[in-house]
Amino acid sequence: MKRFAPLALLPLTTLALSACGGDGGDDDGEESYTWDFTVTTSENSTWYEAAELFADRLNEDSDGRMEINIHANEQLSGGDPATGVEQLMNGDKAFSYNSTIIYDGLDSRFSAINAPFLYSDYEEAEATIEASAGDAYAELSREIGVEMLGFGESGFRQLTTTDTAVTTPEDLQNLVVRVPGSSLFLNIFNELGADPTTMNFAEVYTSLETGTIDGQENPYDVIYSSGLDEVQGHLTVWNYVYDPLILGMNADLYESLSEDDQQIIQDAAAEANAHQIEQNRAREEEQLAELSEDMEVVELSEDQVEEFREAMEPVYDTHEDDWTEDLFEAVQPE
Repeated sequence: MKRFAPLALLPLTTLALSACGGDGGDDDGEESYTWDFTVTTSENSTWYEAAELFADRLNEDSDGRMEINIHANEQLSGGDPATGVEQLMNGDKAFSYNSTIIYDGLDSRFSAINAPFLYSDYEEAEATIEASAGDAYAELSREIGVEMLGFGESGFRQLTTTDTAVTTPEDLQNLVVRVPGSSLFLNIFNELGADPTTMNFAEVYTSLETGTIDGQENPYDVIYSSGLDEVQGHLTVWNYVYDPLILGMNADLYESLSEDDQQIIQDAAAEANAHQIEQNRAREEEQLAELSEDMEVVELSEDQVEEFREAMEPVYDTHEDDWTEDLFEAVQPE
């Protein structure tokens, strides 16, 4: 079944974040708002579903004063997630779900939590976020003009390839693999002998279909909701990078709101994030089963993973200074 939703590439526009509608307030004099919320993935994803829940909760708890327009596939930034984060930072839109990997393209510190093979499972990652990483990233986000309303979860990232089953670093030799626009991911795949290339996710499906690239890496939900099994023959399950999502809000906008309205937003965000994480994890087994119908799936053993992990030592040496000692300490598992 085809799940891929083609991107609608829209021109960049300036989107007002100010109060809107009538005189800007309701009968009680409270401000009313209409805001934009973007996600990188399609309407079939848990990201979009959580954004819908967030919008519904805001509307309900504000008695209709807060309305959200949700845009899938980075429609407001022409398919470019990094531009989408810049729009969030400068106030051209109000909310977004974006991976820390995308933020890394703007500030290299953000990729500390994406260090390869840092976490062994979800429980370890979640415990670290609750203990130290969550607070560290909230502070870091404010430095660039984003109020972090908690973490969602894209999940552990896997590898798909067209013709080659990847079980050892040697299998990646000279394969053209699309990676996010991040020096960390370029270095990871260079160390593994691949030929990494960056491109907007909007271009990935067609590039795989035409053979311009040999593979890509993403969590199950992105692979599944984008229909990449239609253009990929192999899936390697190696859980090599944990990928959290920042539910971000423009910081100036957040600070302009009353404490009551800020609380409404915080409560809605907490519910949306919890739902997104729950659904992301719950659907993985089903998504993997469906992907297995069209792809050859290989789940690497611990010994196989260890071979990849050992190859990552130079990557850590290169990036630890970028991550800074304090932040890298904050993302270390308990």
